[in-house]
Amino acid sequence: MADEGKSEMTLPASDDHKKYNETRRTFLKQSSLLTAVALTPPGMLQIVELEEKVDEQFESVKVTLEINGETKELSVEPRETLLDLLRERLDLTGTKKGCDYGQCGACTVHVDGQRINACLAFVIMQEGKKITTIEGLSKGATLHPMQEAFMKHDGFQCGYCTPGQIMSAVACIQEGHANSKEEIREYMSGNLCRCGAYPNIVKAIEEVKNGGAKG
Repeated sequence: MADEGKSEMTLPASDDHKKYNETRRTFLKQSSLLTAVALTPPGMLQIVELEEKVDEQFESVKVTLEINGETKELSVEPRETLLDLLRERLDLTGTKKGCDYGQCGACTVHVDGQRINACLAFVIMQEGKKITTIEGLSKGATLHPMQEAFMKHDGFQCGYCTPGQIMSAVACIQEGHANSKEEIREYMSGNLCRCGAYPNIVKAIEEVKNGGAKG
């Protein structure tokens, strides 16, 4: 028995005691992990597993595109969208990311003369095609007639949707769908404007159409 006034001596832990503590800690960690997995919705686990497999399987693919008159040889992932390529890698940020679901039209570009939503188009599907963005619509410092008309008629307020509106407006005339206000509204309905500048946009399109500009 220890004398009064003296503290008890702490004996070093035995090897068996150390192994017990390590095993106990491992068990607690594993139990916590299993509990977390058990509480995670099955759908979420499947998504995580799928993303891991996708990351492992996807490899870069070589593509050649003509963007605003310049030939680009690029290495892209099969799942990369044209919108992300333009904005994130080529710094062509005039093409806007709005809804990212093909519903707002802010990302409208021309591919071989046809308007598309860049957020819904995979880059690998554009091999060998000619792509025009809002940056490639003007010729140097000379604006496209549609750009000038939008400025003249105040066809924008905040301006976020304007690049997509202009690209669609040019295509609207090229497609032969600008013969009346009603037709213009119908064929521009895929481009949304939160500011409500629709009447001015229609006026701008009418002026370019009546002026004989082909875009």
